[in-house]
Amino acid sequence: MKLKQKKDGEKVLKAISNDRTRTNLIRKPEHRALVFLVQRIPSWMNSDTLTFIGLLGSVITLTGFILAAYIHPCYLLLGVFGLAINWFGDSLDGRLAFYRNKPRKWYGFTLDIIIDWISIILIGLGYLLYVAGNWKLAGFGLIVLYGWSMLITLLRYKVTGKYIIDSGIFGPTEVRLLIAFFLMLEIFFKDIILYSAALACIILFFINIADSVKLLGLANDRDIEEKKSNLSG
Repeated sequence: MKLKQKKDGEKVLKAISNDRTRTNLIRKPEHRALVFLVQRIPSWMNSDTLTFIGLLGSVITLTGFILAAYIHPCYLLLGVFGLAINWFGDSLDGRLAFYRNKPRKWYGFTLDIIIDWISIILIGLGYLLYVAGNWKLAGFGLIVLYGWSMLITLLRYKVTGKYIIDSGIFGPTEVRLLIAFFLMLEIFFKDIILYSAALACIILFFINIADSVKLLGLANDRDIEEKKSNLSG
């Protein structure tokens, strides 16, 4: 019985592992969770429903920031809940389509990018409304830097044909976990979220620089290969 469940799980995992190459730290337990969840999504739910749920999670996180700023810091826990909802919808929408053999590659890809960008803006806006003074610049910086990382991902896809959403061991799920961790810490240690956001800006800046340099190298290699191909043709 256990052997059959294992084989069924491997079959589902293969079905939902589309064209993305994952390198993030918690990819194995995350995949096991996705295998468990994707088989239990109600039939009336489709990929668009899950995308909307993911966006709703970002709205909940924004609401948590606003309530924490004007009522009580404990409302930051609502932001943690929103991040979990965002992960649920964002991680399962495309995988559900592959599992049910109803993929819409370019529609799903386009919608995913649009909703991801809107979600980043909503969460960043929440941070901007929560903090005061010059610390708002850290929130603005995170939005810009995360947008830069998205551009790198899209350009890498264009250059290599591989859609890689992780930067080394860090992926969207790890980012959500870190944000959730600092939101919970903020309840007990006031203003720690300010320093963590500033530190995140510095780290993300250097990661983007490194990824940009690598991408330029890949782009140059492709130019060389295409030039050789044209000469030989």
